[in-house]
Amino acid sequence: MMSQNPTDRSRFRLNCTGATLDLSARPAIMGIVNLTPDSFFDGGSYGNAGEAAQLERALESALAMVRAGAEIIDVGGESTRPGADSVGAEEEMRRTTPFIELLRRHSDVVISIDTWKSEVAEAALRVGANIVNDISGFSFDPKMPGVCARYRAGVVLMHTPAKPDQLRWSYNTGAEHDEVMALVTGFLRHSIEVAREHGIESIIVDPGLGFGKTVEENYHLLARLDELHELGCPVLAGVSRKSFLGQAIRMPGEEVPPPSERLNATISANTIALMHGADILRVHDVQPAADARAVVVAMRGAG
Repeated sequence: MMSQNPTDRSRFRLNCTGATLDLSARPAIMGIVNLTPDSFFDGGSYGNAGEAAQLERALESALAMVRAGAEIIDVGGESTRPGADSVGAEEEMRRTTPFIELLRRHSDVVISIDTWKSEVAEAALRVGANIVNDISGFSFDPKMPGVCARYRAGVVLMHTPAKPDQLRWSYNTGAEHDEVMALVTGFLRHSIEVAREHGIESIIVDPGLGFGKTVEENYHLLARLDELHELGCPVLAGVSRKSFLGQAIRMPGEEVPPPSERLNATISANTIALMHGADILRVHDVQPAADARAVVVAMRGAG
């Protein structure tokens, strides 16, 4: 059921290394820039990000996202799709740090670094990133909370049961459907406690849709996003072009549509996420997400 009482976002003005991310008036759009050869949808889009031409292409894409309505640009140097090979910190920094430095010179947009490695996070924060988007919710690298605290960074704490190279597309948490929300909430509550023990206050939570959940579990969580506000933090929803959307739109007897054919399903899922309390949408396609946001905000205003 859609939340009948939209969340009070007046508290959701976050200080992220001196930049303000204001989620109090309306949800934000986080545009994805993956500087990787193997991400599930846009892997290899910018080639070798260390070369000037590819860096410029990535910059043009990011600035176009900002013009289309993105308040945050999320930069990744390691694929987090289930089964993806791990990447060393040095390679991840080589892919991401020059781009973040370049983007910061051209824009004051809020920048997040999508990494669970403290060395990568610190390198990104040093050259202008504002948020650390940690898929592990501080569970993979014990040094990560200290780095985020030192730079007064905002953090996105996500639930995942395992590292990407240990995940499968349809990993089962082992929980009954009614227990999945409790499992995810308990994990995130612990992550928040770790963050606050280190003095981190600008915290966003992410249930990790598509990460280590069955198709049914993903939809169960999507329908109950607003319950995560009980943790006292803004909620991020990342559904863009993911496999569980492909499962829903698959025609009988046919293969699951590839990510390139999941845009319409993504728009639908983003709209559902907004109507169920999402404060941030993490997306590959910014303009459709911004349009969905505009419609939902107009509906709320008319109410």
